[in-house]
Formats: sequence, C-alpha cells, structure tokens
Amino acid sequence: MPAFHFMPPTQDARPRRVRGSRRRGLLALLITFSALAEPPAQAQDLFEGAEEMIPLPVDTMYVRGLRFLAQTQKPDGSWADSMGTQPAVVAFAVLSMLAHGDDPNLGEYSVPIKRGLDFILDKQNKTSGYIGSSMYNHGFSTLALAEAYGMVDDDRIGPALEEATRLILTSQSRNPFGAWRYSPTSQDADTTVSGAQMVALYAARNAGIGVPDEALDKGLRFFLNCQSGDGGIGYTSPGGSNGPRTAIGALVFTLAKKKSSETYKAMMTFLNQGNVSGGNYYHYFLYYASQSYFHASERLWEEWNRINLRVLQSSQNEDGSWESNYGATFGTACSLLSVALNYRYLPIYER
Repeated sequence: MPAFHFMPPTQDARPRRVRGSRRRGLLALLITFSALAEPPAQAQDLFEGAEEMIPLPVDTMYVRGLRFLAQTQKPDGSWADSMGTQPAVVAFAVLSMLAHGDDPNLGEYSVPIKRGLDFILDKQNKTSGYIGSSMYNHGFSTLALAEAYGMVDDDRIGPALEEATRLILTSQSRNPFGAWRYSPTSQDADTTVSGAQMVALYAARNAGIGVPDEALDKGLRFFLNCQSGDGGIGYTSPGGSNGPRTAIGALVFTLAKKKSSETYKAMMTFLNQGNVSGGNYYHYFLYYASQSYFHASERLWEEWNRINLRVLQSSQNEDGSWESNYGATFGTACSLLSVALNYRYLPIYER
C-alpha cells in the first residue's frame, strides 16, 4: 500500500436519482467490520431498471462526509492531517465531491473542488508535467484531472491532463518492465503504483486524450506476470497475493474490457475466497474493491454494496469523517468513493 510521499446532516440531504444501470469472500471481508453495525435503515435495491431513488440515509451519510471534507479543507486546497497535503489524497477528496453529482461549477462543493484542483495544478511541474513527489501522487492526480475535464470550467485542466498523461507514457517507455514504480525514472515496477497509472490512462483516454493501445497492453502484461497460482496479484512478482492488489488488477482488466479472460476470472475467484481482506489498507481496498465488484456482476455488487453501506453507516464519526491509518481525509474520501458507485456520475464508474 502506498506511503503517499503522497456536521451533522441537515434537511437538504435528499434522495437522489441514479442513472439506469444496476461470495462468499466479500462477506468475509467485511464481516469483522459489520459485527457491530445496525441493520440498514432501508433496503438498498439500487440496481437495474428504471431510475431509482438513493435512500435518504445513504445520501445523508454521503453529505455528512462531504461536509467534513469541505469544512476541514485549508484555503490552499489541501488538508491539515497526516496525508492531507499529498496531491493523491487531495485528488481522492476532489473525486468524492465530483462523484456526488452536484454542479461542480456552481453547486455546494464548487469552491472545495476548485481549491483542490488549484492545489493539484500548483503541484504540477511546468516543464515535465510531473505532479507531486511520487508516481502515486501523479497517478491519482491525473485521474482527478481526467474526471474533472469536461465537468469543471477551467481551461487549465486539459493541457495539464495532456502533460500528466504524457509523463505516465514516457515513464513506462523507459521502464524495462513496461510498468511503473515510485519515480518517473524507476527501473523496477510494482502493481500498486502501476494500478494507479493504468486507471489514470483509461480515464484520460475516456476524456479524449490519446493513449496508445500498446501502452495499455504492456501494463496489462505486467499484471499478468505478477499473478500467482492462486489467482491473486503479487507486489513486484507472483507470490504474496492480497486483496488490495488483486482488486486493483481486477479493475484494470475490467477497464481493458478483459472480463472474459482467464486472468480476470482467476482474480475474481481469489477475491471471492473467505480469507480476503484489506488488512492494514482497509480504506484503500474499499476504493478498488467496490469498483471491482460493481463491474463483476449484479449479484456480487448488490451483496458488497449492502454490507459496505451498513458498515460505513455504523463507523462514521459524529463529524462525518472516517478514520484510517493514513488520516481522516484519506479514510473519508475512500469511504465515500466506495459508496459513490450508487450515484454513477463519474465517467470512470460507468459500466
């Protein structure tokens, strides 16, 4: 997992519409966290069919989290906790605001979104396009720029996104593994850093930025080469499979439209074992696993989502935050993003 050298609800927490779209292991994943949780206030049938309403308790929870982020953001767009000054964490927070579907230019969270994007853009090297001090920061910041592009009225985003994407591609072209690690000039690679770059590349392509198929194929081969016999994904090579890395791999193969591949199927088999968990990287796992289950099948997503909502409702702090090993900003943003698939607003969340 990355070392990122990276109010109470009010009455306007309202039901929201979802654009039409609608095991074992995922139950074991969350069972420890859900042991003390109360039953959901109302059934979470949020899947296929006509537009459906987001249950009020879910949107209330989400709004409380957003208001925590908005109220604790510093004027420069960052946050004061342990990782809140890292562009990657700022990017997660911005994404969680964009994912709620409010007008990003005039809505309630338009100022925090603008501040966060200002912070990310300010951290971009004007010559190289590199954002922050690690490829973790760069990858997630590029993702935030890609998702904001076309949504946020800011002429700086397009050129910044192009430069950030170019740096990812240049870094890969110089890497003997066809992947990425901590620095743009790294000569080794790991699946967590590479996952951040791959998701950013797919988001950039969705936004209209040119991303060669060859680059994406090279990244996929690296994940294939790190797959263990149990179907899970290792860190720098096969072996040592865990939940977060395997969820990353499953999402990358989903975005590549490779769900029919044996590689992807083996990853999902691993994730559906009874001993898979996020471990010390629980909230990081939530971010990736929610997307993996969402794309895997309606049944898996429905079970995952119901349990995840119950756990998060029971563990949210009075101020709307969630704690994590990497600070409340990171924990809150990742928790919200694991719920945000219910809204389906971010382009990267589309099936």
